Amino acid sequence: MSARVLASILCGLLFGAGLVISDMINPARVLAFLDVAGNWDPSLAFVMGGALIPSTAAYIIRARRAAPLLDSRFHVPENASIDWKLATGAALFGLGWGLVGLCPGPAIAALSTGRWEAALFVAAMVVGMSAYRFSLGGTLKPSSSTSTEA
Repeated sequence: MSARVLASILCGLLFGAGLVISDMINPARVLAFLDVAGNWDPSLAFVMGGALIPSTAAYIIRARRAAPLLDSRFHVPENASIDWKLATGAALFGLGWGLVGLCPGPAIAALSTGRWEAALFVAAMVVGMSAYRFSLGGTLKPSSSTSTEA
């Protein structure tokens, strides 16, 4: 197993563990955060605020390095424009998040609970991603900032 694959697995496990420890895999907690007119639960705001610490550190480290440890360059999106595809995707993401209290990362981590709701959400997510890929003719075109290098 390559160092890049191992690092990816470890980062995914760390991210998932953080979601489980912070209870962000619990849709009720997320929905309570979104219920600002009712019984509002601010804990998600603290989790998001806490996530700014390692994110800020990563941006500082990135600015000081020419390349990451396990790749030849940083893969950062260069397109900063807001178009209809971005706005539509953001709206669909927000709608799904607000309706069920899950988004892709926490949904995958929630599979560890064995709850059928998480499995149903992930299955629907896979169907949606497959339908999108099918609508593009079965292939995804890499963007200018995405590399297919291994």
